[in-house]
Amino acid sequence: MRHDQHGRTHRLELDDQTLREWTCTVLASDPEDGIVLDRSAFYPGGGGQPPDHGVLIWGGVQTRIVGVRLGDDLWLLPHADDPLPPVGTSVQGAVDDVRRSLLMRTHSGLHVLCGVVYRDHGVPVTGGNMEPGEARLDFDFPEVPPGFKESLTAALNTEVAADRAVQISVLPREQAYGMGPIIRTATDLLPPDLEVVRLVDVVGLDLQADGGTHVASTRQIGRIEVVKVENKGRGFRRVRIRLLDPA
Repeated sequence: MRHDQHGRTHRLELDDQTLREWTCTVLASDPEDGIVLDRSAFYPGGGGQPPDHGVLIWGGVQTRIVGVRLGDDLWLLPHADDPLPPVGTSVQGAVDDVRRSLLMRTHSGLHVLCGVVYRDHGVPVTGGNMEPGEARLDFDFPEVPPGFKESLTAALNTEVAADRAVQISVLPREQAYGMGPIIRTATDLLPPDLEVVRLVDVVGLDLQADGGTHVASTRQIGRIEVVKVENKGRGFRRVRIRLLDPA
């Protein structure tokens, strides 16, 4: 299957992360399972990034999309109070731009965090999560050095100001692994049957296998604050960040 296909749905957001509106056709519509589209730019969630929200507009009404369920198909979950478009209906899809754009900045900010810590300390990631504008990564640190929070904040914002390009590529699995260490987690979580790998490259800082959405350069992330560094047990140091400035 193509990297930008899930079940019957062509995933538009993987090829154009700026896309917010598009026309599509309803392939399935069920009050229990949700809605399947032939084309969708709703990011379904994964890798710690939450799914997009938005609307489908059809026949003079709108259906709010509040979640996604991944199965053999990509099922969009409608708001419980909204009508479902019938199968065969042509609808206009629209992603919530404010939420998506903030999640893109946040996700790219996590890659900068990961890249800086890996470059300066050589430790892998053991976990992570994000919400719009705030996020955390766990690192396999035995001990963090003195002044780590302050020095990390400075290093992150140096990389933001450097305006590094964030580039997306899709390569055959063997070729992707041949580009160097593309897994920053302590365990390789890529499915063994995955034939192609999508790479996110913060040029000159961080190259990772990743399926999420990102801004085009580090400057678009905006200023990053390290809110807290927590000890979550041996080898687990949790770094919490938030974005301060709009892109």
